[in-house]
Amino acid sequence: MAENDMSAAELALQKLIAGNKAFVANGTNLADISSARTTEVARNGQTPYAVVVTCSDSRVPPEHIFSAGVGDLFVVRTAGNVIGDFERGSIEYAVEQLGVPLVVIMGHSQCGAVASALAGRASGYLDTVVGEIQSGITGAASEQEAILSNVAHSQHCVMQSEAVRSLVGAGRLRVMGAEYDLQSGQVSFLQED
Repeated sequence: MAENDMSAAELALQKLIAGNKAFVANGTNLADISSARTTEVARNGQTPYAVVVTCSDSRVPPEHIFSAGVGDLFVVRTAGNVIGDFERGSIEYAVEQLGVPLVVIMGHSQCGAVASALAGRASGYLDTVVGEIQSGITGAASEQEAILSNVAHSQHCVMQSEAVRSLVGAGRLRVMGAEYDLQSGQVSFLQED
């Protein structure tokens, strides 16, 4: 295990934790989103410190939740934070091409996609999303349990990537779960297996 790579993942996690504390305390994002920063990132390329896979829900803005600036986070959003081939490919790009050391799968309270999966209601293409969520929440006794089970299922789906498994095995990547509380703005990072 490369010590400096694991410290990169730990540093990224600490930035997320500190950013979320600042967001909760200030109720706003104080990070650098200036035109100067935008120009710098456009010229020099992106160097995000974390991948955040989360729900498309408009109440879950990752850059604000983590007080992140332009170029800080590589964000992948889908209803119910489900993971399929396009999402795995996006994550592989971030971890292989950009060297991102941390992937966080973040579910959230009051998730409509999870509630639909629990209720068994969906039509059209949403049925595909609901079906994927249902495959990961079997046996969940409550909506809260289903949200956490869905995060764990999405983590499992990320780990189906050979590239991700290889980087995790080499100690160069960490994949973990989290839950965002819509009311408090607080992110709780989940214990890793």
